[in-house]
Amino acid sequence: MSVPGNPSSQSFKLSHVEQRVHSPLKRRELSNTFHFEIVSQPFNLSTMDLTSGIEKMCVGQQPVFPGVRGATCLSCKGICSGFIPHSWRKVCTVCGCSVEDHGSSCDLDDDHKIGRLLADSKYAHLTAKVKGIRVYKRNRMVVTNSVVSKKDPTFNTITYDWAPPGLTQKLAMLYMALVPEEKRPVAGTEGAMYRRRQLMRQLPVYDQDPSLCNGSLSEDQLQAMSVFMKCYKEEALGVGEVALPGEGGANPPPVIKGHRQKNGAVTGGPRKAPIIQSDPNTTSTNGTDDHYKKSKYHCSGCGELTPLDSPVVYAEGAGYDKQWHPTCFVCSECGEALVDLVYFWKEGELLCGRHYCQRTRPRCAGCDELIFCEDYKKGIDSRAWHQDHYCCWRCGQGLDSPCSCPQTPYPSPV
Repeated sequence: MSVPGNPSSQSFKLSHVEQRVHSPLKRRELSNTFHFEIVSQPFNLSTMDLTSGIEKMCVGQQPVFPGVRGATCLSCKGICSGFIPHSWRKVCTVCGCSVEDHGSSCDLDDDHKIGRLLADSKYAHLTAKVKGIRVYKRNRMVVTNSVVSKKDPTFNTITYDWAPPGLTQKLAMLYMALVPEEKRPVAGTEGAMYRRRQLMRQLPVYDQDPSLCNGSLSEDQLQAMSVFMKCYKEEALGVGEVALPGEGGANPPPVIKGHRQKNGAVTGGPRKAPIIQSDPNTTSTNGTDDHYKKSKYHCSGCGELTPLDSPVVYAEGAGYDKQWHPTCFVCSECGEALVDLVYFWKEGELLCGRHYCQRTRPRCAGCDELIFCEDYKKGIDSRAWHQDHYCCWRCGQGLDSPCSCPQTPYPSPV
């Protein structure tokens, strides 16, 4: 590949990851030393059999992500011989650790899961319909810098597995610079692994798709789950918008008929943050630079001032009078960064999908799935259980009577 506009550029071969993301571009900006691409295209699924791929996710009536089966545990550090799924608990039968402790899902699974989540919501424009299935149009960002040397020019290419949509080159790079290095989703790094593990943790696939729950749900349970999903898509679900302070709401999600806020107002209209006149006599507690002195926008997370030239994150559900530093846009329950800026707004708080759901519905401490029946067990520690999951996951004996199995405790509530 040669860089247009640079007569001294030489052809160079991209890795398989970079070849994959160099598809029709959403934006391209070039200079003699810098090449920047943001790609907003789903994978080419036209030749793939999605049905068989989804079927592979179910092993023993449990969703198992392709690539995890047989994978060694990242927490046990070599003790586990490889992931073997339990029939209903989301753990490895060898070491007892969770699915996400054994590896990550694949891009297709992630894009399909988020596509299903955003479908039938006002954020459906971030998805594409491929063979009848909604797939997330995940932005990937490729940055290529030329390396000056006495020999032939070489190139240093960085591929981000995800980037906020709709940003300019400068704003995208400023945003990534504010993300802690260990959490930046650079392909092949710990940051990319962190992102995928958080996708599995924050957005469990069985919270969205009843066909991936253990066993078969009754008609009443299916109806309750359907109503629950419809409500949170209309009232709580959102995708954060990255912009400079005071500029949020310039590109709101399109208005969809029937999607209304609790107060009856139609969502989706632009609601610019109020412009507050700066006071030249006011000093900042967060530094002495001029860009802090001129700013009157405060982070809704930490309360500190936000520099006018530094990107912040807006949550349309919270209103555009609120903004967050990128590092403050976190779940108020677990404190983790909201993966891919997907959030749920409930009672004035940002939540990840997992903690929004279990604040609204009980979650089984055994199988980790939401409970949509009224006949469930409540343990002495106040945790909820499906009736048939209130037992030792190794031998099946009820938890009220101790068994002789090696004690691998159930995880604490999260």
